[in-house]
Amino acid sequence: MGELIGQATTVEGFGEIMGIAAAGERPNFRPYEPLPEGSPRDVFITSWAKSGTTMTQQMFHQLRTGAAGGDMDFDDISRVVPWEDTAYLLDFDMTAVQRAAPRGFKSHRDHERLPAGQRYVVTLRDPKECYVSFYRFFNGWHLKRDSVSMEAFMPLFMGGGPGGCDYFTHLLSWYARRHEADTLLMNYRWMVKNKPEAIRRLAAFCEIELTDAIEALVLERTSRAFMVEYKDRFDDGMICAILEEKCGIPANSDSSKVQAAGSKADALPQSVGDAIDAMWAERIAPNTGHRDYASLASEIEELGKG
Repeated sequence: MGELIGQATTVEGFGEIMGIAAAGERPNFRPYEPLPEGSPRDVFITSWAKSGTTMTQQMFHQLRTGAAGGDMDFDDISRVVPWEDTAYLLDFDMTAVQRAAPRGFKSHRDHERLPAGQRYVVTLRDPKECYVSFYRFFNGWHLKRDSVSMEAFMPLFMGGGPGGCDYFTHLLSWYARRHEADTLLMNYRWMVKNKPEAIRRLAAFCEIELTDAIEALVLERTSRAFMVEYKDRFDDGMICAILEEKCGIPANSDSSKVQAAGSKADALPQSVGDAIDAMWAERIAPNTGHRDYASLASEIEELGKG
């Protein structure tokens, strides 16, 4: 494979970029290792791509540092809540001491491919909204802006991002664990609209003592306005550095995960929406009894009240 410089203009070019980025030695990389038996269990924030992972990372990190006034002294949220799926790509030491307890990690994986015996936080989102948001995220960063149409983006959507899996495999894996004590499932849209309750649920799940002052701090620091103001902390800065060094993609390309306005499914072309509906009908409806995402989300929200 020859050298590839700059942003991709095709889906195939995206694959070449990621291959180049992953090549070479990784002298600092250390894979994840669980803590010794008897230690607090780790927390994996493992939503599917563009389903609220970054906001949940921020919520978790501000909760666990809240007693000390919170922590914004980082260049990339995935430096303090490391992204396991990209650790090799980033030459990252996953065993490094974290700033507060419990330890937390990000992933986009299904349950079957994560370390067993830990705690898992998953926010779920409508697949059509995920598709639009995923496209917006790559369009102008890995991909030269508007060089790949939303219709042609489907193979990248189905790939699920580095180390991930397709949306439907991920959803079925975590839906099956909705009653498990080690798993916290929340609907992303519910979480945004009911953030104080989401903060309380996450704190309780992670066994973090929550005071009114900490709740207020976390609420402020997970607001869209706050995260837009500090969006350079939520723009995959470590990945940007690798892509600039190895692929020639400028680090100032638009990689921000925080947008001034949210992604809506009505931006989706009809053909893409129809394809997603067909995959839902084939894979999700027979295994869950839910004919669409809204129905499934209602079940998850009701479970949370129990």
